[in-house]
Parts: sequence; structure tokens; C-alpha cells
Amino acid sequence: MSTQEQHNDAVDTVEEEITEQTAAEPEAAAENAQEAGADAAAEDPRLAELAKQAEENQQRYLRAQADFDNFRRRTMKEKEELAQYASMKLVGQLVPIIDNFERAIAAASSGSDYDSLAKGVDMILRQLSQTLEAEGLKAIEAVGQPFNPEFHQAIMQVESEEHEEGIVVEEVQKGYMLKDKVLRPAMVKVSG
Repeated sequence: MSTQEQHNDAVDTVEEEITEQTAAEPEAAAENAQEAGADAAAEDPRLAELAKQAEENQQRYLRAQADFDNFRRRTMKEKEELAQYASMKLVGQLVPIIDNFERAIAAASSGSDYDSLAKGVDMILRQLSQTLEAEGLKAIEAVGQPFNPEFHQAIMQVESEEHEEGIVVEEVQKGYMLKDKVLRPAMVKVSG
């Protein structure tokens, strides 16, 4: 007979004794059940070892579950913080541009030199464009390109002798890409 069969027989015997005694005397049955369980454990040291391993595995499982719950909470918190402050770098780069716009408005209200105002605003636009390009923003080339609905939004079809059919002839509003995704398609007129 194998060890497992011996174990099963010992457990069955203990259960039968407990059932018989429970029907006759409930208090005595509890005492005898503990004694019978101890006897079965004493008879089969493997049963005690398996019970110990089961308890250790249960404790490991509970610790792993707690570690996973802590990891999940920590990850969610980091993700929330990242989303909350994701634009911080870009906004920090735009603040000097706001300062320059405020200076230009102050200079325009105190004087009537519109040429220097136009030059100042042009410099601010270049500063803004450079900042956004550094973050991955670029204009979509449209005029002279074949119409592509992924990058262009046709608002009108026009007759053109210079271009063949399906070519963008005029850009009404610039389109932009942010890295490799279309941020805004270009609004265009297409030859028909």
C-alpha cells in the first residue's frame, strides 16, 4: 500500500471515529477527534510535513498578494502624477514666450513704431515655433502634394490647369504632426 493510500486510510478512520463519537457524545467526540488527529499525525509524519508546507505556501501566497496590491497602488499613483505633470516641461518652455508677448504689448502701447512691433512679434513667433519643433511639432507639407485624407482635409475642389487631378493647390489652414501622429490635418483646396 502506498504512503498516500495509508494516509487516506488513516484520515478515513479518524473521520469515522469522529462521526460515531459526535452522534453519541458531542464533548467527548471533540476531545477524541483531537487525539485521533494527533494519532494520525504521529502515525504518518508525512501528514504533518504536508500540513506545514501547506501553511508555508498559504503565507507565501498572502505575502505575494499583498506585494502585488502595493505594486498596483504605487503604479497607479505614479501614473496619476505623470499625467498631472506631463505638460510641465513644455509649459516651462512657453513661459518666456508669454513674457516676450507681454513686453511687445507694453512696447506697442507706449509707442507708435509699428515696424519694431512687427519685428518683435515675428521674433516671438520664431521662438514659439522653435520650442514646439523641439517637442516634435512640424507642419504638414500640403501645396503641390497629392491629396492624402490622412494628412489633408479637403474643403473645396477647384479647376486647375497647372496641376493634374487630386493635387493640393492651396492650403487654407496649416496642418501639424506631433512626432509621428497627425495633430491637425491641413485644410486644403484640391484640383479636380
